[in-house]
Amino acid sequence: MKPIENVKHYRRIFKGDGLVYFNCKVKQSDLCIGAVLNLKKQAEESIRKYRQQVEEYIRRQPVFLHSLEPVEPLPGAPEIVNHMCRASAACGVGPMAAIAGAVSYYVAKDLVRYSGELVVENGGDIYIAGKKERVVGIYAGKSALSGRIGIKISPGNLPVSICTSSGTVGHSLSFGLADAAVILSEDACLADAAATAAGNMVRCRDDIERTLNRINMIPGISGILIIIGEEIGVWGNIELVRL
Repeated sequence: MKPIENVKHYRRIFKGDGLVYFNCKVKQSDLCIGAVLNLKKQAEESIRKYRQQVEEYIRRQPVFLHSLEPVEPLPGAPEIVNHMCRASAACGVGPMAAIAGAVSYYVAKDLVRYSGELVVENGGDIYIAGKKERVVGIYAGKSALSGRIGIKISPGNLPVSICTSSGTVGHSLSFGLADAAVILSEDACLADAAATAAGNMVRCRDDIERTLNRINMIPGISGILIIIGEEIGVWGNIELVRL
């Protein structure tokens, strides 16, 4: 998950053409959404719905909120919780590592009925649906590469989620020192959890290859990008472009 204090900068480098953009903030959830029309009312209703599901579930199983390891969901858990638990189990991290990706995906799932072209950004984690080519800029803190490169997403690779973790930017929990660990997957929860796992593994440039090799073994991951300083590592279906 990308730290909130950098979201305004990040939003300047991901916006695509041909969409109406609007912000939706519900408690700690702060989303920027692009659609063919302003769907702020529908988006806020959707955010509240999924936040309520997660909040009510946490009251049933408090360990879900703080665990840094996978958690087995209780019987009757809502689908968003089950989805987060599956993703965290696949990546070996706590379920809340997938929360930003989960909210972006489930909100997008509700909104796509109104807008075939859709970009949902939640704390720097992005879910894109549609049939148009998009370019997503990469924010990597003080790295010289930050804001200078982007990932081109072709229509044939949509829908896709692009999630980022950083050990050097902001206050999000990471045990590594990557300036950016970026994961692409059609599964937004998996992308978010895997970004956390990858970010935890990278403490120096020598960790890049080991991390790429380990994370690409997780079923469902389509691309990995890791930046630490001026070093970069890439695996999978990623086309980089200059911004």
